[in-house]
Amino acid sequence: MKKKILIISGGISKERKISLDTGKQVKKELIKNNYIVKIVEPDFKLTNKIKLFKPNIIFNALHGQFGEDGYIQTILESIGIPYTHSGIISSAIAMDKEISKKLFIKNNIITPKFFTYMFDKSNKDLVKLIDKKLKFPVVIKPINEGSSVNVFICSRKNITKNLKFLENYKKIIIEEFIPGREIQAAIINDKKLGAIELKPRRKFYDYVAKYSSKAKTKHIIPVDLKKNEYNKLMDLAIKAHKLIGCRGVTRSDFKYYKGKFFLLEINTQPGMTSLSLVPEIAAYQGINFMKLLELILNDASTKK
Repeated sequence: MKKKILIISGGISKERKISLDTGKQVKKELIKNNYIVKIVEPDFKLTNKIKLFKPNIIFNALHGQFGEDGYIQTILESIGIPYTHSGIISSAIAMDKEISKKLFIKNNIITPKFFTYMFDKSNKDLVKLIDKKLKFPVVIKPINEGSSVNVFICSRKNITKNLKFLENYKKIIIEEFIPGREIQAAIINDKKLGAIELKPRRKFYDYVAKYSSKAKTKHIIPVDLKKNEYNKLMDLAIKAHKLIGCRGVTRSDFKYYKGKFFLLEINTQPGMTSLSLVPEIAAYQGINFMKLLELILNDASTKK
């Protein structure tokens, strides 16, 4: 009997387009391999849609707020049908950069120094605060967005201008800027999948570099690291994955600088588009897109 897979994609986050692309790619591949597939939006009729379709597994293709922060997971948990990717608590922790960074620090995983900032009317003392705590340049970003949405590298001269783009968030992260190499490492079903290095032509691997073919970001695989360095990278990635209690697939974003790996964040809902990194890493390891999807589906669960 053919398995029925319900894909939830779209949503209302700033990563809606990426989610829709992921949903389409996953649907196309599953249908090609004889699955019965339906894509739905996570609207107020979601529960009814799930009950009518009666899927064997729900594939969570959402990105960003309400999709990978524990919100949709809470709804899916109450329905009792196995769903892909991480559960409620791990999703919420990974999405909250402040909580996850504190957890990394507590467990001896190096992450850039940071502090959180609540907006006030003037922001007049912020430059002094940065000089005291971090020094310029710094990275400013929302606490709970993905795909490098509204992430800026700031100097003393442009920080006031860039802060205006983040005023609606009320609370943001300000962290030290780590130069060096951008390396991403993927884990699937508690096993090391592999890593890839990125050389963006832009200032850093931002939203445009991630999702526009015009940005011409260079993907390097295998990563040019000594064996012991590579092993250390993958050990850190799986440590972070298990520490937060993730399941299915995760991608951890690192900066490699002066012999140290700095974990920037862990992503519990990596993209599955034509430009996405996890499928590329998997392909290099001899795992085609369908096999990758099957590994994710096989780890679907109703547990938190």
